[in-house]
Amino acid sequence: MADTAGRTVIGTRRRRPVSAAVDALGGPRTGTRHPLVAAAMVLPMAILLIITFGGWEAVVTQASSVAGMLGR
Repeated sequence: MADTAGRTVIGTRRRRPVSAAVDALGGPRTGTRHPLVAAAMVLPMAILLIITFGGWEAVVTQASSVAGMLGR
């Protein structure tokens, strides 16, 4: 029985930890995402919320404020 328990522990140690998981393309996960990819993920939901709740005026106001702070 002790022999079986020893092999189980050794087999468990060979498994890759969850933090070393790989993405769908086979590369290691880095925890970062390109800003354009993040924007592409967020924009459809943001547009839907703007249309649904009628917040277009607020978006225009905020965009003009940001443009003013950037000096444009």
